[in-house]
Amino acid sequence: MDKIKIAIIGAGSAVWSSRIIIDLLLTEDLSKSKLILMDINEERLNLIYDFSRRYISELKVQYCVEKTVDRREAIRDADFIINSAMAGGHFYYEKMREISEEHGYYRGINSVEWNMVSDYHTIWGYYQFKLAMNIARDIEELAPNAWLIQIANPVFELTTLISRETKVKVIGLCHGHLGYIELAEALELNKELVEAEVIGFNHVVWLTKFKYNNEDAYHLIDEWIKSKAEKYWNKWRVSQVNPFDIQMSPAAIDMYKTYGLFPIGDTVRGGTWKYHWNLKTKQYWYGPLGGPDSEIGWMMYITGLTKRMNELSKIVYSQKPITSLIPPIKSGESVIPIIDSIVNDK
Repeated sequence: MDKIKIAIIGAGSAVWSSRIIIDLLLTEDLSKSKLILMDINEERLNLIYDFSRRYISELKVQYCVEKTVDRREAIRDADFIINSAMAGGHFYYEKMREISEEHGYYRGINSVEWNMVSDYHTIWGYYQFKLAMNIARDIEELAPNAWLIQIANPVFELTTLISRETKVKVIGLCHGHLGYIELAEALELNKELVEAEVIGFNHVVWLTKFKYNNEDAYHLIDEWIKSKAEKYWNKWRVSQVNPFDIQMSPAAIDMYKTYGLFPIGDTVRGGTWKYHWNLKTKQYWYGPLGGPDSEIGWMMYITGLTKRMNELSKIVYSQKPITSLIPPIKSGESVIPIIDSIVNDK
């Protein structure tokens, strides 16, 4: 394999980037690749750069890592560009949400029918769309043969826009399909024997095939709903600590009964205003925290981002081996496997 160049734009989203970097370093068939980390926030950039260097050293793998605040330099001659950048960052959009709510739009003007996901910015996403297009134009000019992997939301809209307005080879990726694993765990199935097919648009995806040990397993969902759901919910309602713990929520089951297919991942967060009219409504359908997109759940998420960044910083700059604190285990994300498949014809 020839040496390839992979650029991550918005690498300062260090907690997410660290997972992708670990996936890369554990992929032997991409060995000797050059990784370029780019972000305009130098403090965050330095953190993920130092993380990468230490992890490479501890794993004793052959990868080159560089950092830059120059987006065009990161993109120049790259083979793959991963765009995870959010224009303005979370706190800019929280200000937009605050202004919207002052004018009567509960959870912001962006919360409309099937889009309740709090960082899926469409109506107020002008700067996000502009940034994504600028990145795509840079790729056309500086790396015309590269693949762009669009991670930053709104993935569906940005991927559609870029594919229509530019010549860039673009792939939009989200990890929501992995929600089928939570379903399998709730049903107490061996996930190694589960075959799942999830189809749809970003944040509106459905379980179109569900097999266990080579046999259709949808009836296992029906049996769980009939005999175990209420007991599960009774315990869940008094023990829920993660606002994202909604894959088996009453909302998910109600959507399944309504549409005939089981909703997976972030799909459960949408589902029309029936589930989102106010906090009390959200708590009925998504548990005491109201799901990740309630005023309670989203604040927990935003606060958690800062906490996880601080924790990562302590790990990176401690004297302990990073790999003992963040074990070298693949994340399950699709980004690096897709790059590996394209490069090595798998």
